[in-house]
Amino acid sequence: MWQQYIQATAISDVLEVLGREREGARVVAGATDLILELERGVRRGIHTLIDVSRIPHLDWIERDGDGLIHLGPLVTHNDCVASSLIREQAYPLARAAWEVGAPQIRNRGTVAGNLITASPANDTITPLVAFGATVTLASSRGERKVALRDFYTGVRKTVMAADEMLTDISFPALSADQRGTFVKVALRRAQAIALVNVAMVLTVERRVVSSASIAFGAVAPTIIRASEAEGYLAGKPLSNAVIQEAASLAAAATRPIDDLRSSASYRREMARVITSRGLKSVRDGTERASFPEHPVLLQGVANSRHDSARARPIVMSPESGPHHVAAHELAPIETTINGTRHVFRTGHEKTLLRLLREDAGLTGTKEGCAEGECGACTVFLDGMAVMSCLVPAPRAHHAEIVTVEGLAHDGTLHPLQQAFIDDAAVQCGYCTPGFLMSGAKLLEENPNPGRNDIEQALTGNLCRCTGYYSILQAVERAAQAGAAAG
Repeated sequence: MWQQYIQATAISDVLEVLGREREGARVVAGATDLILELERGVRRGIHTLIDVSRIPHLDWIERDGDGLIHLGPLVTHNDCVASSLIREQAYPLARAAWEVGAPQIRNRGTVAGNLITASPANDTITPLVAFGATVTLASSRGERKVALRDFYTGVRKTVMAADEMLTDISFPALSADQRGTFVKVALRRAQAIALVNVAMVLTVERRVVSSASIAFGAVAPTIIRASEAEGYLAGKPLSNAVIQEAASLAAAATRPIDDLRSSASYRREMARVITSRGLKSVRDGTERASFPEHPVLLQGVANSRHDSARARPIVMSPESGPHHVAAHELAPIETTINGTRHVFRTGHEKTLLRLLREDAGLTGTKEGCAEGECGACTVFLDGMAVMSCLVPAPRAHHAEIVTVEGLAHDGTLHPLQQAFIDDAAVQCGYCTPGFLMSGAKLLEENPNPGRNDIEQALTGNLCRCTGYYSILQAVERAAQAGAAAG
């Protein structure tokens, strides 16, 4: 899929390569979108990937003295979900990040990548447009700032030049008199692309709206603002009648299309419905009611970040310079899998899933969809659960990987493996490795999960035999066994 893979150790590395390779290069952090785009032929002519995930200190989440929140280019969706700053002072973004994919996707996918992919259905763009966010673009020519509302020129099209990297996202934090939320309609509870989504930020003084910002996703070629509805709300209390009229005006601003997932008329009606729901929840103070106090991250103990994001472990020495991995050179990929060191001189152009199965001979990790939809390929990468079908194989260089073969210890099954046996939580068995990996990481992160925690942890895993009840029961049994042993 690519000819050269560069693991950068500084932004200067990135800008130098982008300036030289231009349209032939792409920056990757999570790569959850780009791998699929390359496989589907959406992005053509790309021969060089520049991995920025090892550059230290690019995952900042902080508020400056002017009240602006800043997100670094390596901030993941789960970083936003876990950050107290985002939850408290930018709740619509926290909610949108929580709605993205599943925990394994949120552990890899970055907010910056979500913005750059430029799909109008991407969840985090909508709240950031509602916040009036600005992005900073850097190149060897210097920096420039672009309002996010002006960043998009069409479906999957932006104003970014070929030699630019997004280095910062900034937006105003919610003030004491502001409230906001994000509401999404999709075809299922998780792992679903929005049919329509809405984000809103309202300034309310003495129960009267003084200003409003309402943005829609998936109803036009780009994220749009409902300006007429925003103007209508100004100076009015959020009565039921006002909310109904504002929701109708907001829906009228949409320009949806008919496609395989929905009709245009349904999208327009849902735009009205979710705008009404969002406004009512803000008025009644219930917008956070269904958001978990302790979200499931599948990051385990060592990596869990329940506050502002902090730098990831640096697994590659910056002094060594950027690591070039070119398929024709057979540069080695040095990694540790299940505690054993491996050196691969093949597989550089593959995904981590295929490297594990075809080059490492570890076939426990399964390929169910190769699109990050089913979770059968879940492994631990540097301590976090990820979909290995969406990870470039060279990302394994100097990484720690655990597959289902590594769950057992000294010949003793992991408690969850034993619980799967005891509860007959296996039918065809194809999905089982992924469920075991997600469940094991949940139990590491939270030894006493509730049923809702377990369901959230397994939202990225599909069982085609529909044997979910016994799987949930097995995770509960393993948690109980752990509590009894402790």
